[in-house]
Amino acid sequence: MDTVLILMHVEKDAAPAKSALEALGAAKDIAEASEAQLAIGLVGESLQAAANHIVGCGASRLVGVMGAEFGQSRYGSDIVAAEAVCRAVNPTIVIVPATSRWNRVVAGLAHRLGGRADTHVTELAAAKSGPTITRWYYRQRMEAVLQRTQRPWVIALETGCHASWNGDVGTAKIELVAAVVPEAAKRTTVTGVKAPVSGQQTIRPDAELLFVAGAGWTKKQSDGQAHVPEADSLIRGFLQVTNASLGSSKSLVDLRKDGQAVLTFMTHLNQIGQTGSSPRHLKGLSTCCHGEEPHAVGWRFISERRAVNLNPNCGWASGKADVLYVADAFEVMRKVNALLAAKQAQ
Repeated sequence: MDTVLILMHVEKDAAPAKSALEALGAAKDIAEASEAQLAIGLVGESLQAAANHIVGCGASRLVGVMGAEFGQSRYGSDIVAAEAVCRAVNPTIVIVPATSRWNRVVAGLAHRLGGRADTHVTELAAAKSGPTITRWYYRQRMEAVLQRTQRPWVIALETGCHASWNGDVGTAKIELVAAVVPEAAKRTTVTGVKAPVSGQQTIRPDAELLFVAGAGWTKKQSDGQAHVPEADSLIRGFLQVTNASLGSSKSLVDLRKDGQAVLTFMTHLNQIGQTGSSPRHLKGLSTCCHGEEPHAVGWRFISERRAVNLNPNCGWASGKADVLYVADAFEVMRKVNALLAAKQAQ
């Protein structure tokens, strides 16, 4: 009988992350559809809390590699832990959440197991001839549906592409396996984490709403003057109240190198579209962005798309937006921020 294995990294005394629960939901669906066994592999410094959280998923085996050296994010220890779990389970399909930590391991893992690996997978489906995957090529412009006969098959599933598994918490029994970290790998240690404070963070992959700003925010307005400081304040205020994630068009982030006035919190990391990222949020709101294909390609996985633009013939009006508000973005955001502030004051 085939075995589907889901691999997870877990934080100490914490439940699995959202991306891991999404991958678990996909693995469970594939296992049930193909009548295969489901196994779970956990890697981390402490596993019991995470194992208790997912014990109700019906997995036939729960295998773990545990220890202080596996709490750190590094290739040398992650690869030996993943290999140890796979050797113990002997799976035909291995599914991992497409986190930065797993993405750098999957190719090496597939090589060690004599299998094949695919990353940036956006959909998993069961078929009589075996599982199929969907992924995008050429900057998200071409979609392909693939199957492989090589086993084991290691699949990295992108976040936001499958419903998270949700079940009862219980008490799990973990089957621990040994993994020896090479001395060379131990030379790499994590000494700390530097991250923006919550009020400064603008990229939030798990946010329900994506707010995208275009270059129109920095252009001359109806009074013939540019109002970049006000634009900065309006957008920052909206993000702080809503905890939305911030996206940008390429033209806006490129203004800095042209010596023009820019939004102080905007970087190329916020860029979406053909030359940027393709985020996966439930809702998206585009402002002062024309909606041409290079920008709209970054919206392929947004469920509900809305746009604010003064031009009723802009690209968003050509079937790229579910709702187009023909209005001044400054006036709209002033009103929206006022309504949000009033709601918070209640």
